[in-house]
Amino acid sequence: MEDVYIESLGVVLPEWVSAEKAIADGLWDTEGQQVSGLTGAYTAGDVPAMEMAVSAAQIALERSSFDLDEIGSNIHSSVNHQGPEGTYPPGFILRELGAENMPVMHLRQGCNGMLSSLEVAIGQITGAAGIEAALLTTGENFTSPEINRWVDGGGLVLSDGAMAVVVGSGGGFARVRSLNTGILPALEKMHRGDGSLLAHGDTGEPPTMLERIERYYESEMPMSEMVEKITLFDLDIIHRSLVDAGLNASDIAKVIPVNMNQRMVEFSVMTPLGLPMSRCSWEFGRAVGHVGGADVFITLEHLVRTREVAQGDHLLLASMGPGWICTAAVVTIENLPSWAD
Repeated sequence: MEDVYIESLGVVLPEWVSAEKAIADGLWDTEGQQVSGLTGAYTAGDVPAMEMAVSAAQIALERSSFDLDEIGSNIHSSVNHQGPEGTYPPGFILRELGAENMPVMHLRQGCNGMLSSLEVAIGQITGAAGIEAALLTTGENFTSPEINRWVDGGGLVLSDGAMAVVVGSGGGFARVRSLNTGILPALEKMHRGDGSLLAHGDTGEPPTMLERIERYYESEMPMSEMVEKITLFDLDIIHRSLVDAGLNASDIAKVIPVNMNQRMVEFSVMTPLGLPMSRCSWEFGRAVGHVGGADVFITLEHLVRTREVAQGDHLLLASMGPGWICTAAVVTIENLPSWAD
């Protein structure tokens, strides 16, 4: 890949709530917390996801060398509720920013959303569209009486927040070296479940995602077999990106995964790569929780802003989502931006 850079980042994270408080409030149990190793989540209350996405975009644009009128595309991704039925998030975001007409996309790639947005942006920058810069946005608010953010994620604690990324050509603090993505459709039913595909086809209370996954283990495939398939599949995607970047796993300074259960990170990502957990960003991510597709870029912003990475460091970003989809990207730190502490 040539001349594609991460140029700036903007993060919005609302009020932090500790795992201890969730346990005291009866929303989680001590055993579940100890098994996962996760220590907290951010909760936005009544602040809409798209409003947080606008705020994150404003931060990213303030940090960017690109003016708003130089942005050639907005790619928004989301997992949870964004607005009333028929809402189109890019329209809301660009109107709030005061932007003019430009190409837009709303991606529904689950927790893989922002790396999928990066993949689209790479095509727009290097392909026929020939744009100079793209604005990637996402925002999530899982606050709902129908969702227990501490339990319903199934190894993930659902967290609220927003992320924006300016990707462009001509330079930036991190160069995108490679990106690969793929899907393992044999596992698609794991998240979908057995319900009707028609909106009016189900009666009664629909099962949660965690319940659908547990039923899949019981009726379709044992957990051990499913984990093995996912691990091998994800590892293949990651290896492709390492090879395309001309690197080995040992060359990676930090692995940045989705903020999930410690055992899942260690045994499905780090151990197959032959790397210790000390080379992973999980110690930071365990307190952030899972902000949909934003995790990897929230962590990247933290590592850059706090100077925990340095010029020349190679970073591996990997995210996954229902389907089963996986994307892995390798970036190299070119310099530390002025907004780093």
